[in-house]
Amino acid sequence: MPSLALWIVALAALPTSDPKDAVAAAVVEAQPRYAELARRLWKTPELGFLETQSSGLLADELERAGFRVERGVAGMPTAFVASFGSGEPVIGLLAEFDALPGMAQAAVPRRQPIEGQRAGQACGHHLFGPGVVAAATATADWLRTSHTSGTLRVYGTPAEEGGGGKCYMVRAGLFADVDAVLTWHPRDRNDPSEPHSLAVIAADFTFRGLAAHAAAAPERGRSALDGVEAFDHMVNLMREHVPQETRIHYVIKNGGDAPNIVPATAVVSYYVRHPDMAVLDGIFERVCKAAEGAALGTGTTVEREIVSAYYPILGNAALTRAQTANMRRVGGVRYDATERAFAEELRKSLTEAVLPLGSEATIAEPDPDAGVGSTDVGDVSWAAPTTQFFAATWVPGTPAHSWQAVAAGGTTIGEKGMLVASQTLALTLVDLFTDPKLVAEARAEFDARRKGRVWTSRIGDRSPPLDYRK
Repeated sequence: MPSLALWIVALAALPTSDPKDAVAAAVVEAQPRYAELARRLWKTPELGFLETQSSGLLADELERAGFRVERGVAGMPTAFVASFGSGEPVIGLLAEFDALPGMAQAAVPRRQPIEGQRAGQACGHHLFGPGVVAAATATADWLRTSHTSGTLRVYGTPAEEGGGGKCYMVRAGLFADVDAVLTWHPRDRNDPSEPHSLAVIAADFTFRGLAAHAAAAPERGRSALDGVEAFDHMVNLMREHVPQETRIHYVIKNGGDAPNIVPATAVVSYYVRHPDMAVLDGIFERVCKAAEGAALGTGTTVEREIVSAYYPILGNAALTRAQTANMRRVGGVRYDATERAFAEELRKSLTEAVLPLGSEATIAEPDPDAGVGSTDVGDVSWAAPTTQFFAATWVPGTPAHSWQAVAAGGTTIGEKGMLVASQTLALTLVDLFTDPKLVAEARAEFDARRKGRVWTSRIGDRSPPLDYRK
């Protein structure tokens, strides 16, 4: 009979179960449930700070999974924090769910707006939130059954599209004790490379003049719309004289009520962006001076309201390496014949398809254009070590904020990309809960990158702009 020592050696030689396999399998098993949840959010898109149903569905799902949910945090009715477990490390996930105005679209590969619908999921946040919840619930079940210590939090973050919900959550100290934060975003490719973004300041400029009959007494009027148009023209001239990385966009929200009335009030909304917040401050100040000059020249007055301001994402290579390895383990998206036919038809509507069909099945190389957007994830990344990746929820070549993104996001193409994201998140969570060295490395890098760089909340003491989409 073999000795006890030989039995121990034999047992040690047996393959051990990998918790990542179990967690990934749990995500796959629960996919139908979370795909249905994503479809519900897609069918009832809600704008920023108005996401009552979307936020409630995600919070309810987490409560059923055993999370402790605090709703209405940081002065925002649709924001929540859901916690599971106890002790360290404390790992956070970010869940978004707001839609975009004017982007209603059916889940078909041709332009077909949905009559009577105000908004659409043109940035895929209906997949974003459920994909995070799927990863969180699978990981929580593993933490419970494996008796692994640590705290898992899901942050329900409203109004990413210009409202900056995360900025108010950071200001409220909700990330003060977090060791690492993971998140993802829908896109037309699977890209786990280190995230980048532009700092942004979003502001409304309200010009006020004097109404009068535009034909009978034009000399007695002072046109607020003239002020807006002069302002916009001055900023357009300024584009030649700002750093090349700068992005400036505007939309006139209110230009008056009728052509025969000199407009007494006009409002223009601006986004001003740059990779460096300090440089952006100077550019934005020049924009404000242009507004003052336009008001002076047109005999009007102007008021400025900062709607939101986001910092650029502070990347974390340690976390990015972990998520990259896990995405490569998960793999990309595989279309069936129906999905491929949908993709081929939709691609006919794209002005420029920069990625070939079939690339959705691969893991992309780093994309230098991935950092020209802005997100309030940036503020979170200055409060705790943070990383973000992209998953292929849209047909390759599809730009964000397009009807094509809405269409694909409402099909199984979007749901398959969400599954890639959920599994990648869950596997990276396992790494963070089982590898203290990874957590420490991420924190050390975070401290080094922030050293000598000052971060202060750019929203001051203002309340969240809960009516900015009303």
